[in-house]
Amino acid sequence: MGIIGEILGTPLGYLMKLCYVIVNDYGLAIIIFTLLTKVILFPVSLMVQKNSIKMLKMKPKLDALKYQYVDDQDALLDAENALYKQEKYNPFSGTIPLLIQLPLILGLIDVVYKPLTHILHFPKEVITTLLAKTAEILQITDMGSSPELMAIKTAANPEHLQSFMSLTISENLGSISDMVTQMLGINMNFLGLDLSAIPSVTNIDLLFLVPVLAGLSALLMCVIQNKINVLQVEQNKASQWGMTLFMVAFSTYFAFIVPAAIGVYWIFGNLFSIPVMYLVNMIYSPKKYIDYSTMNALKTRAAEENKLKREHTKRSKSDYKELCKNDTLQKMNLMFYSEQSGFYKYFENIINALLKESNETIYYVTSDPDDQIFRLHNDRIKPYYIAGNHLITLMMKLECKVVVMTTPDLGKYHIKRSKVRKNIEYIYVDHACASLNMSYRTGAFDAFDTIFAVSQSQGVEIREMEKLRGTKKKRIVKVGYGLIDNMITAYESREKTENKKPTILIAPSWQFDNILDSCIDLMLDQLIGDQFKVIVRPHPQYIRRFPLKMEALIEKYKDRFNDDFMIETDFSSNVTVYTADLVVTDWSSIAFEFSFTTNKPSLFIDTQIKVVNKDYDKIQIRPFEIIARDVVGKAISQDETANIAQVASDLLSQQASYAKQIEDLKNQYFYNLGSSGEAGAQYIIQALNRFQNIPDESI
Repeated sequence: MGIIGEILGTPLGYLMKLCYVIVNDYGLAIIIFTLLTKVILFPVSLMVQKNSIKMLKMKPKLDALKYQYVDDQDALLDAENALYKQEKYNPFSGTIPLLIQLPLILGLIDVVYKPLTHILHFPKEVITTLLAKTAEILQITDMGSSPELMAIKTAANPEHLQSFMSLTISENLGSISDMVTQMLGINMNFLGLDLSAIPSVTNIDLLFLVPVLAGLSALLMCVIQNKINVLQVEQNKASQWGMTLFMVAFSTYFAFIVPAAIGVYWIFGNLFSIPVMYLVNMIYSPKKYIDYSTMNALKTRAAEENKLKREHTKRSKSDYKELCKNDTLQKMNLMFYSEQSGFYKYFENIINALLKESNETIYYVTSDPDDQIFRLHNDRIKPYYIAGNHLITLMMKLECKVVVMTTPDLGKYHIKRSKVRKNIEYIYVDHACASLNMSYRTGAFDAFDTIFAVSQSQGVEIREMEKLRGTKKKRIVKVGYGLIDNMITAYESREKTENKKPTILIAPSWQFDNILDSCIDLMLDQLIGDQFKVIVRPHPQYIRRFPLKMEALIEKYKDRFNDDFMIETDFSSNVTVYTADLVVTDWSSIAFEFSFTTNKPSLFIDTQIKVVNKDYDKIQIRPFEIIARDVVGKAISQDETANIAQVASDLLSQQASYAKQIEDLKNQYFYNLGSSGEAGAQYIIQALNRFQNIPDESI
């Protein structure tokens, strides 16, 4: 054990001696010692209980932060630490019992191995003399890890007792005969067990019971813990029983490698932990502090999602095998990849133009099992649901000529460029009409070969980012924005009727500090009434990522729902966008889609702006979504929402003047307005035909 064990064993030795003096029985002394340690450490148990309750209370907030900072792990860690400080939570408190238990074990082992030092407190000179005599009698030079125990056993032998009694020591140290008598008084037997001995796996005797009971006590403790411990209760059955089996195995094994005295301590430590758990639950009952209805709702939802995930994994495996069998990968020339069903609308015009202007078969891979592509039933579109590890593998073994995708960060995370065919052309199609610099991670487009630019400003941003980062020059193709083309077409084909009341569509983003999380109550208090019809349309990602928040919002306002106020959660149609008179948002691109489609103004709330690229200001180009706010409408602070009804009325009265500047900006900003699909398709056809050495179509 060395110096560490001696340092730890010294104070524990005094406590052990006190216990031994009280009961004069070594086994009972260990049990009392174990009980006293539980009593002494009870405040630590209370602290851990309080900390565990805080952890569970924070869980919904922590889950929300994971979604909020899904693109920025550093920001996530900062936000989590800030939440810990706010809640006065110590993430390391759960390790405190272990950090205390280890020194206790090490110290107690030293106490067991050195009863002359820690219990009888013999002077070192005396102990050295006794050990020297023991080595002489036994004719050995190495007495292993327990020389003091060997000395006690040797002196207890009547043949050797006189040899110890006749030893000489300094007079100031006391009487050697008295000390030998004290030494012989230490009885390390307990219920027929030699507590100084180490149990053996190969020797089935009474001592063998110690490891068995250590394992059983651990099993009992874990069973109770899984039922009442504030954290263990929230674990799934697999995790609970996994930890239980580990503790049983560890406890049994541990009791086989230490003296039986330590095994007895371990057994009663497990048993005494049970009343401690009940007691801390009585003092700090989790039910008083934790919203278990919310927790259970989260667990139910997670269970349902895991079940669906298992089913989707099977389907992904099947589609992956289907795509990879025979020579399909070799025959495939063109592949579109979509993360979600909602991204098809960014490819739609290009795909329709390809179907019309070429004979190319389109392979469409999606990571959404409910993607609308599966409902198109076009013989020239081959859809596959492939996700997770199957997607990672597929992307690295592609042999096609062109890959078109809206997913940035190619090569940085799970989606890599092909390892089989190095000259595949990867084309990026934007799924917004805003800045490529501020809204995406640093280097998000470095690995692409071609960018389908919505506007000239996007192309300029790409060139400036290339200069800043020293990356390869990409092809920038003047394409445009298919979603706007389709929305304008759909809007112009609709019959226009004037609303009985001005209709205000509140359509926030899902990012941090969005309208729903910051000022929705103040806004609705001002807008709901006789003056306006109000529709709240949350972002689809907000509903998916924060279901409990969404349910709480609906529950809060359900009694006020009527023909003039509703919360819309069905996104299958854009009717509310087309029929609104004014859109209110924060940083969602829906404002530009609405204003550029209808030529009506939007009202922006200046919530905290989402900046994904922390280095965006190194390029001296002001992001479009910031510039355009004051062209297509008006931006106000959150404090000004207290007067939002008047601001909305003013904007509605100025629709005609806004219409002209919106129309001018739209025509100036977008490439190929009304024909972006044809522009994109034409380039892809040329790329397929010329596969290698495609000239740069720079802006």
